[in-house]
Amino acid sequence: MRVHFISIGGSVMHQLAIALHRKGYRVTGTDDEIFEPAKSNLEKEGLLPLQIGWQSDMITNELDAVILGMHAKNDNPELIRAQELGLKIYSFPEYIYHESLQKKRVVVGGSHGKTTTTAMIMHVLKRLKLDFDYLVGARLEGFDQSVDITNAPVIICEGDEYPASAIERKPKFHFLFPHVAILTGIAWDHINVFPTFDFYLEQFVIFINKIEKGGLLIYNESDPVLKQLVESDLRKDIRYQPYGIPDHTIQNGTTTVTIEGVTGLLEVFGNHNLMNLFAAFYACKELGVTAAQFVPAIASFTGASKRLELFAANDTTRVYRDFAHAPSKVKASIEAVKQQYPNRKLIAILELHTYSSLNEQFMQEYKGAMDKADTGIVFYAKHALELKRMPDLPAEKVYAGFGKEGLLVMNDAHVLWEWLQQQSYANTNLLLMSSGNYDGLDMLTFAKQITL
Repeated sequence: MRVHFISIGGSVMHQLAIALHRKGYRVTGTDDEIFEPAKSNLEKEGLLPLQIGWQSDMITNELDAVILGMHAKNDNPELIRAQELGLKIYSFPEYIYHESLQKKRVVVGGSHGKTTTTAMIMHVLKRLKLDFDYLVGARLEGFDQSVDITNAPVIICEGDEYPASAIERKPKFHFLFPHVAILTGIAWDHINVFPTFDFYLEQFVIFINKIEKGGLLIYNESDPVLKQLVESDLRKDIRYQPYGIPDHTIQNGTTTVTIEGVTGLLEVFGNHNLMNLFAAFYACKELGVTAAQFVPAIASFTGASKRLELFAANDTTRVYRDFAHAPSKVKASIEAVKQQYPNRKLIAILELHTYSSLNEQFMQEYKGAMDKADTGIVFYAKHALELKRMPDLPAEKVYAGFGKEGLLVMNDAHVLWEWLQQQSYANTNLLLMSSGNYDGLDMLTFAKQITL
């Protein structure tokens, strides 16, 4: 097989290129910019383009497939050449499906918890030494890639709602056609792509209709929107498995879970993680894994990168970092830390960084999201607004949206840094939630300093 990547430097594109190269395919690719770690990863595999820029002369009839990344635009010269030659052009998810036609496909969808749930399934299957391929949206301990394509009989995929490519604007998870599907919940997000809630909801209806006949839908029945959607009797030719929070106890900051009579200690915590874990169990059960196998295997799961990841700790203080930015994720992360350590003060700092979270019209969606924090801070950099070419976000709109008494709103990194330096962190947990970097603040060094 000869495969060419247009935008080989993308975070998942280069991972797929490496996976196919290791499978024995002849892989080429181009891009107009390639950053780390993609550059070093590609160079190590001998796949780094000899020159930066698009090279339409590399598009020939000898190619079996062209894979188009999100970074490439409609007028890309290589894309135009491939279209002229009538070559098979795939978006990333379309090609994953193409490579997985003979596999049992497990796809994890939903507005939140996708990465963690996918990671939990992968962790258990690996611990049990079962053979599988995967696609996941984060770096996971024990896996050197976020994508792997081999001849395994099963593939575990995180399926997100973002468009597949410049020429294929439908969501990625519409192209994966699962035999086993998980929906973790539905909370309106990505308003730059889905301007109304009804339009966003429709994407999940379509996803459910993509499940293979006779397949299984595992869904979070504690989510009222999802529960109503699924139980409106969309399809009669698939099976349904609802889940909620499994039986568990919390003692001295440690959670113990019980599934089908099997009990074990966990490294992760919080109701959202417990629900993710229950969904992962039902997916693994469909793959032949028993509770007696699953519970001991999941005990060593420590979480995906930036998903309630323990940054630093001592006997009286813990600092967590989390990718949370959507309202439902922020609420779940804050509640998880407070539930696990009810007698500690919780300082929660949220950086608004995404298009949705910086949009004044979206601010009302955050109502109540930070209520469980003892001290709540919302930070956003004017620089982020400028980069996204968005209008100024008035602090009073943030206050009104969150509706939390005593909320601190800051848009100057120096002010935030000074505030952090002045606090006492004894018997306190600090939760840092962001998909950005707090306008360049070195939070890792700070976390280590306050836990020495």
